[in-house]
Amino acid sequence: MHAMLLKQPGVALEWTELPDPQPGYGEIRVKITACGVCRTDLHVVDGELTHPKLPIIPGHEIVGRIDALGEGVEGLRLGERVGVPWLGHTCGVCPYCTSGRENLCDDPLFTGYTRNGGYATACIADAHYAFPLGEAGNDSSLAPLLCAGLIGWRSLGIAGKSKTLGLYGFGASAHIVAQIARWQGRSVFAFTRPGDTAAQDFARQLGAVWVGGSDEMPPEPLDAAIIFAPVGALVPLALQAVRKGGRVVCAGIHMSDIPSFPYRLLWEERQLVSVANLTRQDGIDFLRLAPEIGIQTHITIYPLRQANQALDDLRAGRLEGAAVLVPTLLA
Repeated sequence: MHAMLLKQPGVALEWTELPDPQPGYGEIRVKITACGVCRTDLHVVDGELTHPKLPIIPGHEIVGRIDALGEGVEGLRLGERVGVPWLGHTCGVCPYCTSGRENLCDDPLFTGYTRNGGYATACIADAHYAFPLGEAGNDSSLAPLLCAGLIGWRSLGIAGKSKTLGLYGFGASAHIVAQIARWQGRSVFAFTRPGDTAAQDFARQLGAVWVGGSDEMPPEPLDAAIIFAPVGALVPLALQAVRKGGRVVCAGIHMSDIPSFPYRLLWEERQLVSVANLTRQDGIDFLRLAPEIGIQTHITIYPLRQANQALDDLRAGRLEGAAVLVPTLLA
């Protein structure tokens, strides 16, 4: 197999040839056809998420087909198309796993962070965390659903039954959540980097009722806001934008420090919460519903060997929607 390997945070990924991995008990091997490039990958590569298992193959929005089954695997078959997400394994015995909160497992493994991921031609996955995708839809278009979509879905649920919803940072997750929210009958208010007219036009195309810079206040108080941008300074701004009793959801796995802010922004029963990972039920529910919603992901495709360029474009804010790596494309 071939892979883009991270040997040291802050250093470019290296194109590497490796022995074909073999699945262990309860595992499958996936021949990868597409892998989305997530901002979490950027946090791993740039060293903002500490203690990755090095060397590591990043990537956790994986689509591919099963080409080997380990012992004990049930419910999956050779040749089946599956998706592999960020949460790659849980212990099954800690208090969180046994109470239906496996996203908070005490001894988890994370795809592309503590177990090898999808910037490669093949990967090993826990069969319990490989979601059947059926045959509808293009592999590359489905890849962003495995994290941008799943985390967006969980964030939307935690945001509650809000009718007016603010989205801070209009990238891969927000462009999917905007479509779900509109399908649910919510009004979307999109907040972008100040002056980012391309992102603002993109949000309007996806049906946002109002679009502005993250330094602006919406024309009416919001029921809830979801912060996708990893910028702690957005927290007090979002709290200021939601109504009494409103909720602000921090959706990223990493965020810069939140600055101090006056208590009055939190007062009147406003809530500030975070989202961590996903559960298998999140994946089952969302991936089953996605075709009915008619989600259209906006993607830019790169050959696998151009993973560093894709990461750099994400880092610089040059992407509209999501980037996807395709192993079969030549660099």
